[in-house]
Amino acid sequence: MSIDQLIHDYGYLAVFALVGIESLGVPLPGETTLIVAGAYAGRTHHLHPLLIFLVASAGAIVGDNIGYWIGDKGGYPLARRYGRYVRLDEHKLKVARYLFDQRGTLVVFFGRFVSILRTYAAFLAGTSRMRWREFLVANASGGVVWAAIYTTAAYFAGSTIMRESGTINLAVGLVALVAVVVVLLAIRHSIKRFAERAEAAYPGPLED
Repeated sequence: MSIDQLIHDYGYLAVFALVGIESLGVPLPGETTLIVAGAYAGRTHHLHPLLIFLVASAGAIVGDNIGYWIGDKGGYPLARRYGRYVRLDEHKLKVARYLFDQRGTLVVFFGRFVSILRTYAAFLAGTSRMRWREFLVANASGGVVWAAIYTTAAYFAGSTIMRESGTINLAVGLVALVAVVVVLLAIRHSIKRFAERAEAAYPGPLED
């Protein structure tokens, strides 16, 4: 069943479910769903853009918090115990924790706008033991701003964005890919410095 059909048949429930499930760590087209729902509302007026915004924001916040909880309760212990088998040793866990301790709010906030990070940022934040209160503020802020921008743009674009949705998805995907590559290159360039700071911040074995 296509996203168009899901929006037509289930409306706000489809928006909440797809955005929420993507946010907790399952790679579903949450952003595309929001675009289609906003455009559908602008074209047919069968859905209200304010309600789409509220439902998408709620789905993003709820889904991300579930993803954080899964990472905190399951991801971190598993990484500690079995990470060495997939080259995720304690050294790398320290670097990840340091990054989320120092820049976690930025990663979570701006991660909402990058497809890969949108799916996994919450889980990684939980796995890296980011403080939940800081995560919640960044997560809620990012989810609300993300939902507002996409809902508003899609609503006023209406039928035009529906016709061009394939091109838009491709463009968004390319931008996201470039952003991820830039971030990875920046981290790789600074990994030694981050590793030294992480070791200084967390000397000795990591504690659960």
